[in-house]
Amino acid sequence: MTDAYDRRPLGEQFQHLLDLISSERFLKMQGLGNEVPFFICPVKPKDAVEMERIQRQLVNKLSQKGVQVLNINLYDLAVEILKEGGDWEWYLENEGNMSKQDLKEDLQGILDAREALVPAIARKMEAEAFDVMFLGGVGEVFPYIRSHNVLNNLQSTAKHKPTVMFFPGEYTHSLEQGASLDLFGRLHDDKYYRAFNIFHCEV
Repeated sequence: MTDAYDRRPLGEQFQHLLDLISSERFLKMQGLGNEVPFFICPVKPKDAVEMERIQRQLVNKLSQKGVQVLNINLYDLAVEILKEGGDWEWYLENEGNMSKQDLKEDLQGILDAREALVPAIARKMEAEAFDVMFLGGVGEVFPYIRSHNVLNNLQSTAKHKPTVMFFPGEYTHSLEQGASLDLFGRLHDDKYYRAFNIFHCEV
């Protein structure tokens, strides 16, 4: 089984991400076979806040190199969808009176990956010229949005440009169990095998 996390210091991880994502090979999606151009950037949960800062820094540095990033935070996107549907204010007022289960089921229905999230991402992709898409905010939208559902439903929409998901947890591959996105390194039930661990990609 491969290492769940990259062992290098965050500064070296940043340099790897910058060098790799700005490379012609990465941007032209070379060497992927027929796989979708999805990359997971697994982050130790304790480093998640620092990685958010690094992610913003990456967007700026890549822009300086002429690489445009479409940076989507799933939590911000969820709030946008709720506001557009007129649901946001209602939930602010009534959340305290709902059970966690009812709230989760409500939000899962409104923020369904296929019906709501992916179409909203597709609209952002159409509205902006970009070279690579970043997806963040994965931990903030758990449990009503699951990362593997987003990736599964994005496969046909986001196949023409590379997508990097910043993931606060482990992305593991093993022959026995296949591949798994383990949020916060603990929740071992999101099976997704079509993405590449970005730290295993060579510059």
